[in-house]
Amino acid sequence: MSRSNPEHHSAHHSPSTHHDLYAEVTNAIIAALEAGTPPWVCPWNKGHGSLIPANLTTGRPYRGVNVLLLNLRQMACGYSRNHWLTFQQAHSVGARVRKGEHGTRIVFFKLMERDDDSAPGQAANDEPTRRVIPLLRSFTVFNEAQVDDLPAGLTWPEAPESIWSPCDEADAVLVKSGALFRHGGDRAFYTPSQDFIQMPPPEVFESSERYYNVALHELTHWTGHPSRCNRPLAGRQHIEAYAFEELVAEMGSAFLSSHCGLPTQLHHASYIKSWLQALRDDKRLVFTAASQAQKAVDFLVGEANVAQREEVNA
Repeated sequence: MSRSNPEHHSAHHSPSTHHDLYAEVTNAIIAALEAGTPPWVCPWNKGHGSLIPANLTTGRPYRGVNVLLLNLRQMACGYSRNHWLTFQQAHSVGARVRKGEHGTRIVFFKLMERDDDSAPGQAANDEPTRRVIPLLRSFTVFNEAQVDDLPAGLTWPEAPESIWSPCDEADAVLVKSGALFRHGGDRAFYTPSQDFIQMPPPEVFESSERYYNVALHELTHWTGHPSRCNRPLAGRQHIEAYAFEELVAEMGSAFLSSHCGLPTQLHHASYIKSWLQALRDDKRLVFTAASQAQKAVDFLVGEANVAQREEVNA
């Protein structure tokens, strides 16, 4: 998408516009998967800048499907930092978007429940029927590398390497969760019926980082239990239940790895074919999967209170 003029888009209300936006986002994800670069896999290390895309002026991280969209653009353009701001935000701090720069479209996506008083056959004293309405808006942001005259104090300094240990951060997430981990054998999996995570011994992994990558993936599965995020394995249109759950776990573990400062990895390449077909058939699927993954992350990192927060912090 090409924009060099003010970028703050108002809500789009027509069904065709919504469909086009869903399709635009989904097609970007499909193209990345077909190219062998899943947008939740960020192979760079934290020395290149923040792993989690964040708003430069507010410091708030982007969430859900916007993490995928901004990661894609950072990889495609080679931006050294994953920091973004809107045209108006740049203007408000005395900076300016460089002429001819192309903005990146991100979205506000939220499922809202409303009373449906018009439901047929409803008695006057009955509880109103609830219906879910998807709220979708779009915005355009620019990477800090596309902006001139940023105030010196606005650019974030990198944290000293010595005070940040990604593996320690990941271990803290595992411990805080209270999940039961068992070690042994040569497979990693979560068992819903007995509610525990099985992992091979840490010493058989090629690195500590790889061990924690896998552990965070299984921990994302663990959040689906009815006593936690209540994400039951159920059949969905266009995608088999386990394939959808693996898509959620792929995104969730990637978000968690980025939160801890770990490079992310693709865990189940065997599902890519089914993901691609499902995404082609259902333009809203990636929004739903990314939203479920974000809920799992919020549960694990102690931000369950932000359940109502918007998916975009522009």
